[in-house]
Amino acid sequence: MFSRRTDWELTPNRLTRVQHELQAAGKEVLDLTVSNPTRADLRYDAEHILHSLANPRAMDYDPQPKGLRSCREAVASYYDKHDDIDPESVVLTTSTSEGYSYVLRLLCDSEDEILVPKPSYPLFEFLAGLQDVKLVPYPLLYDHGWQIDFPSLYQAVTSRTRAVVVVHPNNPTGSFVLREERRALNQFCRENNLALVVDEVFLDYGHDGKLRPTFATNGDVLTFTLSGLSKISGLPQMKLAWIVSSGPDEHVAAALARVEVIADTYLSMNAPIQLAAPALLQERHSIQPQLMKRVHTNLRELDRGLAQQQTCRRLEVEGGWYAVLRVPATQADEDLAIEILRKLSVLVHPGHFYDFPSDGYLIVSLITSPENFRHGVTQILNLLNP
Repeated sequence: MFSRRTDWELTPNRLTRVQHELQAAGKEVLDLTVSNPTRADLRYDAEHILHSLANPRAMDYDPQPKGLRSCREAVASYYDKHDDIDPESVVLTTSTSEGYSYVLRLLCDSEDEILVPKPSYPLFEFLAGLQDVKLVPYPLLYDHGWQIDFPSLYQAVTSRTRAVVVVHPNNPTGSFVLREERRALNQFCRENNLALVVDEVFLDYGHDGKLRPTFATNGDVLTFTLSGLSKISGLPQMKLAWIVSSGPDEHVAAALARVEVIADTYLSMNAPIQLAAPALLQERHSIQPQLMKRVHTNLRELDRGLAQQQTCRRLEVEGGWYAVLRVPATQADEDLAIEILRKLSVLVHPGHFYDFPSDGYLIVSLITSPENFRHGVTQILNLLNP
């Protein structure tokens, strides 16, 4: 009755089952995996945000496939700090997930392949499966920082490969694509006639305060850069994201013509959010400093705790909201996360959730409230350093 593409394992994983058991027993679980900024005790200008949604023009239906011009102009203005972006190169979507779906539909036939980084966010598996696309991983290697393994990338490409996905900075490793890596990626894509798909949702969250160059102006190869309000302004509930197309003019024109038809088929964007885009993007100037203060506070606390023991360390992180802990690989990561949850009522993510190549990794969120973060990390390090 149902398609093979939805033949998922629908039962909760072991870690989630234990969490539900504890909660059902009335035990409070301290969550060190917080990813929802609206529940991270931040100060939002609720009046300003809600007022922006009450635009009378929302009563008019103006079905522009790429999205309202005023909204695309607001997105282009966001990139002014980087480079000039033509609003006509912007296609609005409700989420970066929808943006990925558009791009995969544009580039791939059934059973075509895309190259994705490993470790990285597990969402790719579901997005590709829904589009009947095959994922082929390429590794990120850690040696005093993270680097793309280009020899493995060249080995992974086949006649069915259509695109390379890059996350800039990566989630959860927090590693940015270096300038020399960008040049090498462009060369690789030119040699193999591939598109570049770049997820930049965490681009604004460099821990050193330095602005990294966006791929939205990458002109060497056909490039689709994805981002949105979820991370930029800490507003995942507002459902506004986008794709910026760049590259050789003839490739961009052909891509946009096709993507416009895909977008016109769904017309998923709603008027109130599009009209509110300038105000919602403006909110980033308030939210991003709060988030970065939180990240820096928790990183300092984590480093303080790690300095007092010898068995655990954190891997270098350049951006984003997460930290990767290297812990003794005495058991499977999921077993360790379950042990921590059962003994301490503290929730962390095991590395295998993000396709780390071996055991010995835990991932924690750096936007957790400082009090909870300090308490949870202290308990974990005490458990791992008897």
